[in-house]
Amino acid sequence: MIEVTCAIIRNEDYEVLVVQRGEATDHPLKWEFPGGKIIPGETDEDCIIREVEEELSMEIVICERLPYVEYDYKIKQIRLIPFICDTLDELPLLTEHLAYKWVLPEDLGSVDFSEADVFVAGSYLERYGIGKDLKMETSELSAPAEFDYKDLQTMINNLRSTEEAEWVATSAIENPVVLKKLIEFSYSSDKRLAFHSSWALAKVCDNHPEMIFQDLPDIIETLDKLESESAQRSFLRILSLSDINTLSKKHQGILADYCFTTLKSGFSAIAVKAYSMEILYKLAVIYPELANELAATVRMLHGEGSAGILARGRIIMKKLAQMTKDPRSGK
Repeated sequence: MIEVTCAIIRNEDYEVLVVQRGEATDHPLKWEFPGGKIIPGETDEDCIIREVEEELSMEIVICERLPYVEYDYKIKQIRLIPFICDTLDELPLLTEHLAYKWVLPEDLGSVDFSEADVFVAGSYLERYGIGKDLKMETSELSAPAEFDYKDLQTMINNLRSTEEAEWVATSAIENPVVLKKLIEFSYSSDKRLAFHSSWALAKVCDNHPEMIFQDLPDIIETLDKLESESAQRSFLRILSLSDINTLSKKHQGILADYCFTTLKSGFSAIAVKAYSMEILYKLAVIYPELANELAATVRMLHGEGSAGILARGRIIMKKLAQMTKDPRSGK
């Protein structure tokens, strides 16, 4: 039995990365989740990080492990160990594959996967409640005014695409009761409900950040209590898009402490750290005395070796340097 790891790599839009095998491989032109064989003495986690770096020159953060899949290809038997991972790197550098593409979760079923990867995709979709038994037909997405509030929680739990999340966001923009429920569900201990609700809430904030402003203090006070890392990521994205200059000093302080703690943690996801950097920069514009601590923290992150974080860090450092030249500049 050959032990192999693979990575379900997600970007900030919740798309998943798939790569295409070459013609001269065991599974010619089939698509798969990137990964490779475990080297003797290597942990599963070290293997997938190494393989993704070698195959794609991408930095990932492991978020979750899925059940392994055993498959008999006749020519070989494998045990495929999947990990759900986050990244800020959008452009893989292919060294072993013919092509790559970012795929929405609901479109994974149409990908021509190698057989074992079919089961991994199914496990991922099941993990997030995306499947045929939970599929929402387009005909169900009627006018926002026709929302049945009794079914709202079920509907949000069953979101399976960006289109549906945006539709719920549109409904929340037009109906304050839906917006209130989205915020309430985002705090839920049900991780899938919190994830889907905060996802739709972030879509609201993309175009109408003012609609969530009055809820920002509660969001800030709840950040360190959230059980869903995906909800945490969505809330930080919302805060990074918001005008935090109008927050109270108390909540600005809580937010600064939280973001610094997150940046210094070795367990925070890449996107979480990226949003924390952006928020801290905004706070440094308001409180220039934070600039030196932020710069020192960003320099400390260089030791992590994450390409996505390093790239974002360079942007923040340039902004901080501009602040030093022109203290009045917030750009």
